[in-house]
Amino acid sequence: MTEKLDNFIKRWARISRLEQTAAVLGWDMETFMPEEGVKPRSEQIALLSEISHQWLVAPETRCLIEEAENESSDADYFSDSASMLRVARRLYEQKVKLPEGLVSRIAGTTALANSIWIDARKKSDFSLFAPVLEEIVGLCREEADLLGYQAHPYDALLDLHEPGLTTAQVEELFDKMKEELLPLVREIAGRTVQSEPDFLTGKFDIAGQEAFGLKVLHDMQYDFRRGRQDRSAHPFTTSFTPYDVRITTRFDENDLFSALFSTIHEGGHALYDQGLPVELVDTPLCQPISLGVHESQSRLWENIIGRSRGFWSHYLPVLKKFFPGRLDRVNLEDFYRAANRVRPGFIRVESDELTYNLHIFIRFEIEKQLIDGTLAVKDIPGEWDGKYRDYLGISPPNDALGSLQDIHWAHGSIGYFPTYTIGNLMAAQLYSAAVHDIPSIPSDIEAGNMATMLSWLRKNVHRHGSRYTCTELVREITGGEIQIKPFIEYLAVKFRDIYR
Repeated sequence: MTEKLDNFIKRWARISRLEQTAAVLGWDMETFMPEEGVKPRSEQIALLSEISHQWLVAPETRCLIEEAENESSDADYFSDSASMLRVARRLYEQKVKLPEGLVSRIAGTTALANSIWIDARKKSDFSLFAPVLEEIVGLCREEADLLGYQAHPYDALLDLHEPGLTTAQVEELFDKMKEELLPLVREIAGRTVQSEPDFLTGKFDIAGQEAFGLKVLHDMQYDFRRGRQDRSAHPFTTSFTPYDVRITTRFDENDLFSALFSTIHEGGHALYDQGLPVELVDTPLCQPISLGVHESQSRLWENIIGRSRGFWSHYLPVLKKFFPGRLDRVNLEDFYRAANRVRPGFIRVESDELTYNLHIFIRFEIEKQLIDGTLAVKDIPGEWDGKYRDYLGISPPNDALGSLQDIHWAHGSIGYFPTYTIGNLMAAQLYSAAVHDIPSIPSDIEAGNMATMLSWLRKNVHRHGSRYTCTELVREITGGEIQIKPFIEYLAVKFRDIYR
């Protein structure tokens, strides 16, 4: 390692550790912090965010980046040194456009908004959340203007989560998906039974649900020496370093699948974070590429694996042991169909694979309107309900099942939702590539062996950190671009088989 690069890495490590400290406070706020601690905690997080921003955009940081770039000018494009400096340069040039005051206001406001959202959702009253959301939307507009954009202010916010992706590209992608997806949804939805299978009705002991979920996490190779699972109002994953990656879930005694699939989903996120290159910890390379890539990991584990026939061939007998007498007479095909039942619903995180992306289309369209000013915050519930009628043929009966179901806006994460669909598309391509490389993966999953799949992901995705862009990674693995076709074909084959 060169002297200049070493100096840069030491500086960057200090910034990373400060951000990790703020993240610990954020995790505690959403899990164990007393209710009355919200205001001082929001001030603590705002202060740490302001200080880390100061350190990142300081002239000293820019100088160290430039010196290391000059010293590493002959390095290979994808080498450690060139890659980490490329990522650092991008982050520096992005953050230096934002004044400290704005960074502090965003951090403090979103920390407060988190608890306000939780209370509003409990009371199913959007009006309680609307004032702080209006502040957040205003801050996001201010942030977009400072970051800069060419065509639409939403571009700037989208780029924070999926670098290089534009609003126009998302619109084009979603329009093409609608052409393929909507007819398939109508075809399959017309064949499904809307009522709950008898074996899923009634209460399922939460202790049993938690124990089974932990069993699946262990089998997925989630390392509990470097992680833990807790409960929160909305499931999430927080990664401080690959040595400390924590997940949360929520339980519903009337819904066997809710906590399970959110646990597998967050487990997929956590496996990615635990698999980042530990030898590069606290450098710009020891972080995920983008949220689209991150979502590809969670959606692959939750759906392509966790809802597969092979998965339940192994785990249905295991599940029966956790709920003796409840599922004894249930056969594999009935349970597999129940795990993949197509039914337009209100809750995105609990929706089936076929209708899931319709939820994303709705959120993208609303976010875009919020940022360009064509939709007022107070009008969100009406717009939300209208779009659910148009896309899914249902109307949310209240705000908790409607415009208050996601925590992302409370976090200020406007521009995030399109990455879920990007992740779905990538997941289908990655799984296809994995099975091409290792044909035994489906039979290994059927035997309860997740290690083969994880090993392939570790080698092809996780270990690279942020060395590649999302597009470069897909090209490296598949030889092509992100495509709609593999995902649509996967859905068509799977659901036409299930519903004959």
